[in-house]
Formats: sequence, C-alpha cells, structure tokens
Amino acid sequence: MKNYITHDEWSIVEEGFHAAHNEITESLMSLGNGRMGQRGNFEEGYSGKTLLGNYVAGVYFPDKTRVGWWKNGYPDYFAKVLNACNWIGIDVKVGEEVLDLNTCLVEEFRRELNMKEGVLERNAIVKLPSGRRLKIYSKRFCNMVDDESGAIQFSLTPLDFTDVFTITPYLDGNISNRDSNYDETFWNEIHKETSFSEGYLILETKENPYGVERFQVATGMAFDIKMNGLKTDYQSLPARREKYVSGVVHIEVKEGSELTVYKYAVNLSSTNYEKENLLSEAKTYVARICKKGFAQLYEEHVQAWAEKWEKNDITIEGDIAAQQGIRFNIFHLGQTYTGEDERLNIGPKGFTGEKYGGSTYWDTEAYCIPFYLSTSEEKVARNLLIYRHKHLPKAIENAEKLGFKNGAALYPMVTINGEECHNEWEITFEEIHRNGAIAFAIYDYTRYTGDEDYILQFGLEVLIGISRFWKQRITWSGEKNQYVMLGVTGPNEYENNVNNNWYTNYIACWTLRYTLEIINKMWEKDTQRLNEIILQTNFDLNGEMADWKHIVEFMHFPYDSARRVYLQQQGFLDKELLSVNDIADQRPINQNWSWDRILRSCFIKQADVLQGLYLFEDDFTVDDIKRNFEFYEPMTVHESSLSPCVHAILAAKTGLKEKAYEMYVRTARLDLDDYNNDTEDGLHITSMAGTWMSVVKGFAGQRVKDGFLHLNPYIPEEWSSYSFRLGFRGSWLKISVTQEGVSVQNTSDQEVTIFVNEERLFVPANEIVTK
Repeated sequence: MKNYITHDEWSIVEEGFHAAHNEITESLMSLGNGRMGQRGNFEEGYSGKTLLGNYVAGVYFPDKTRVGWWKNGYPDYFAKVLNACNWIGIDVKVGEEVLDLNTCLVEEFRRELNMKEGVLERNAIVKLPSGRRLKIYSKRFCNMVDDESGAIQFSLTPLDFTDVFTITPYLDGNISNRDSNYDETFWNEIHKETSFSEGYLILETKENPYGVERFQVATGMAFDIKMNGLKTDYQSLPARREKYVSGVVHIEVKEGSELTVYKYAVNLSSTNYEKENLLSEAKTYVARICKKGFAQLYEEHVQAWAEKWEKNDITIEGDIAAQQGIRFNIFHLGQTYTGEDERLNIGPKGFTGEKYGGSTYWDTEAYCIPFYLSTSEEKVARNLLIYRHKHLPKAIENAEKLGFKNGAALYPMVTINGEECHNEWEITFEEIHRNGAIAFAIYDYTRYTGDEDYILQFGLEVLIGISRFWKQRITWSGEKNQYVMLGVTGPNEYENNVNNNWYTNYIACWTLRYTLEIINKMWEKDTQRLNEIILQTNFDLNGEMADWKHIVEFMHFPYDSARRVYLQQQGFLDKELLSVNDIADQRPINQNWSWDRILRSCFIKQADVLQGLYLFEDDFTVDDIKRNFEFYEPMTVHESSLSPCVHAILAAKTGLKEKAYEMYVRTARLDLDDYNNDTEDGLHITSMAGTWMSVVKGFAGQRVKDGFLHLNPYIPEEWSSYSFRLGFRGSWLKISVTQEGVSVQNTSDQEVTIFVNEERLFVPANEIVTK
C-alpha cells in the first residue's frame, strides 16, 4: 500500500513531488468526458518515470493475437485501445535550458485533482540546472459540455531572472502503446497543417488484414499567450515534421512577470464524422471553443459537473478517507461513461491506461449498470443494454466458432465491436458465466425501471440466444442422472477447467428460468410481438422450452452437506483448506507464486459462490448466505478489484459490520492506496461502481421489490452520518442516515412511496420525511 495522497473531501492531492510514484499519480489524476480522456501527465516534457496516455472513445486497432500454441476458436486479433495524439504538450526552454522536472530541483510542488469541478491543477517552484528559480502553474480539463475538447491554462513566472522563453505548443502523433512490440506504432499520417497559433493533424489507424474499419482522428489546437493577464504581441513560427505540428514562440519574460499560455484542443473521430469532413469540422470546433475562451469553457464545465454531483454524490461525515474514496470512485465513473452514445461502453481502465485493451467485460453488467440505474437518467443504463443487443449477431458468430449452432449466443469476454478478443483458452472458452451476467442485467434493468418495452424490443432476443448457448453447453451425466457443466472457469480465475462451478451452473439455470418466464408473460401480453421474435429467431416454442425446463429441474449443484455450503466446484474439498492469514507474507500471490501453485491452492481471487449469493440473495436465507460467507471469505485474497464490494454487501446483509467496513475501505481506496501494486497501469474503473454499491446496497440495504424501492440502512460506527442520491422511476431522492435515524428528501415534482426497514413510507413531492 502507498500512503502519499493527502486526505481531502473533494480533491486528490499530491503534496511534494513523488517522482517514484509518478505513474501512479498520473493514473489517479486522469481526466475524461466520455468522448476523450488522458492521464495526468505534465504539459511540458518529462524524462522521468511516466506513461503518456491520450485516448479517444471508440477508436481501436485490431492487433494480431500472439500466442505460443494456437487453438481453434481463438480470436484473430486483440482490439487494442490506442494511445492517440498527444494534445496537451507545451515544450518550454528558458534560454538554452529545457524545462524538465526530472532535471530540476523541485522546491515546492502540489498537484490536485479537484473532483467537484473536474479540473487538474498544478503549482510548483523549481530550480533549473543553472540555479535559476521558476514558478509553474497549470489548470486543465476535458470539457463536459463541448465534449470533444479540452482546455489548458499554463503559466510560468521567473522568480529571480529575466530571459527569453521558447514556448512550443504542439500536437504529436508519434505515439506508441506501452505493450507494443519493438515500439510499433499504429497511426499513419493523413494530413497536417499549421497557421498562426493553430495546428491540425489527421491520423489514421494503419492497415489491418481483418477487414476492421480504419479510424481517422483529427486533432486540432489553437493557443493564445498573455503576459500578466494582458494580451501581448508575439510571433508563432509554424513547425512541422512527420505526425507532428507546433507553433514556436520566442518571448522575453522579465523577473516576476507571469507568462500564460491558453491552449484549446479537439479530438474528432471518424466514428462521429465523415472522414472527408474531419478537417473542416475540427477547424469549426476549434474556432467555437476559442471564441468562448477559457473562462467561459471552465464555467460551463464546472456547472455540468455540479449537475452530475447533484444526482450521484455520496457524503460521509466523520471519516475523510472514506469520503475521499467514494467521491474518487464516483468521479471517475462519471467522466468515463456519460450514456450519450449507445455504441460506447466502459473499459476496465477507462481513460486512465492501456491495460486490458480498453475493451468491454462482464464488469459492465454485473457492477456498472446498478450505479448508472440509480444515478443517471434511465437511457444511460438502457444504452448499455442496447450495446449488447447490437452485438448479438457477433455473439452468435462467436458461439459458432466454438461449434455451437441454432442461434446460440456466447458474448465475448473482451470486446469493443462484439468480436471476442481474449486469447487465453481458460478465459475465452471457459469463463462463460459472462453470458449470465448479461441476462441478469436485463432483469436488473427492468426490475428497477419497470421498462417492459426493452424486453419487447431487444431483451428477449438476447435471452433466447444466451439460453440456447446454455442448453448446448450443458451435458447430461448418466452417472449422476443430472445435468452438469464441464470444463469451465468461474469468477475465481485462480481455478481453471473445473467441473460444475456452482455459480456458473446456477446462473445458467436462472437464465433459462427467467427466459421461460418472459416468454410466458409475452404470450399473455403481446402475442404479436412474441410471434415476430419466434419467426425471427426460428424458435421452436414447445421443443426448446421443454428442454430448458428439464435442465432447470435436473441441474447438478455441488454441495457439502456436512458444512452446509455450496461448493465452488466439484473437487474443491480435495484442496488443502487454508486461510489467507496462513500466507500473509506471500501476498499478493499472483506476484509471488507460480501459476501452477495458485491453481492447486484453495485461495480465491474474487467472489465466486458469493457472487451468486449476492445476485440471487432472495433464493437463500440469511443463514445460508452467512454460512457460505464465513467459509469462503477467509480463503479470498481479493486480488481482483471486483471482489471486495461483493463481500462488503454480503457482510452488511448478514450483520458482519466490521468486515463490511473493512471491505468498503478496501474497495473505496483500492487505487488511491495502490492495494494491489498496479495503479500505475491505470485505474480499476468498473470496480469503482462496486464502491458505490458497497454504500448503497451494503450499508443502506437498497433493493427493489415488487416495483417499490426498499431501504434497510445502518451506519458504520466510524461515521457520524452519510447521505446519497437515488433516481427511481421518475423520482429523485436524497437519503440521509445518522446514528439517530433516516430522512428521505423527495427533490422531484411527483410523490413516491418507498419502504424503510420494511415499513411503508409516503414522501410527498419536494418534501422531507423522517423516520
């Protein structure tokens, strides 16, 4: 764990420059607006430890799959999120000295991500190699209103000298991904041009052999320079080289004077514009934001964030670390995905790094959708589900590659465009529980919103495809006289190729049961639409439904009757059952043990059986849940970011309040404190939704039952109070919990009835009711 970030309710603050942790800080202080984003890099050049990162949503490259032993069914390529044109760059020379904090003596330094406003600021005083002292100030944001743009205010003040400064704002497309082989690059130059204080660069992803679209991105910039806050005359000399444009300014700065560069930039991609119009659209966009100017752009951006916080903020009194942690998680979720574009989804690293390819995992359905359901307009979560519906033909194609037929759909473990992009057999072929998460998300969405139209328009087609897959993937065991599921990997990826993973078996049967239920409902409510779907999917109504019912009735679920726990998989009790306390000096095991040793051990990467008990808690008693929790939690190493939140929610439900709080702190501060020694690669964006769930579903006990919102709140001893916001079926509520009681404020114009501690509570429009 690291502990160098200052605790603050609204900001992530680095006091003093921690050069050894710079890549971690860059991850923590990343910015985004749903369309584009970048890591918290310095504007000026830095020769020390850094991971330069700028990303454009929806833009990727199909990089050739590289494996030692090719297996049938492997994807041809890995859809790699691309490090795009560096638009923040401003090179600085003071006389003949290059400004580079790695070669300077840093006397004072403060870097702050203001989460309330969505702004990154930096203040520093440095001593150049010559001994001269320079003050640096920068302010930067990715605009939430003009959401394909960013703006920078960058100021320099010589404290004890006068000299000529060379300022070079630039756009640089000579970029490679960290995981590139031999610094391979993925961009070709299409066009570049410069004029006074402006520059434009159009890059295109290089040719690929897979027929995947080649994306173009037009990056444009304009800049202005002021001295002591006033306009000043300067010359900008255009400079161009391959995949690079800049404007070079030589200007004398007197001792004590402040030179300020205002830089405005846009990133427009061919996913949103015709390629032949990219340049003209970029010029128009740059002109528009320049006309607004930095102050107006900043004001509009801050207001947009204020509106976001009004719907999704969680306040915690009495624990600054906990408060900072939850807002940090909410902030990054809010700037990663806005729900405006149904073609986009939520990559595990968002705009904070390249790892995992920036693609979509099952994390979205299992963790993110509950957050967006409660904190955004209904269309945001709906668009995440429509994204999967759009990819249904690809899911069917993915299943066909593995030998499945008749419209069976296997959604990919990793994707951007619907194609499977993961190339480890134990994940690609075996971690098939991901299909169930998508089915559950459809149920979760309709349960929360009451939007049955989604099922009619999109949902049932997806459910039929997934159910067909389960039917074909399941095997009848003559020995057991039951159905079994062979050769799978459950959520615990520290076991591969196991038989009868309890969670996978359970979610498969649940999906079949739910699909049958939906078909029966549609038969009564909208036979015409059901018949359309039957024809469209070539569905054998009687035959397929009968098969599914038989599987539901005769599925095998491994169970230990002595311990009265569900077995993670058929052979789990053959392992030596130890506690994580027995290996305290060897963790994290994924960085200290061989993979062979991990696979043979009892240790659990993340919630597996407990994942099922969390999703389907209404199918089990509290005693069942607690008994399984107390069996599996001591063996769980939480080396997946997705793990602690599930444990926090279950611990809260079963009255294990100390454990619930411990797990909350771990999930809330996972990246801030670098629990797993991997924050430098980027943040764990999708698991951040789990932090929100830990509070709202865990401590506050939020559920939806029979169309009503239910709360069963308690307050951790470490807190004096907490509050959160929820949107539910057109109403917006603020729930406040103290040691004394609960208040519900209805901030909308319609009355609402909810349940608090199982008692009905009527809350009139725009009023507060206390219980």
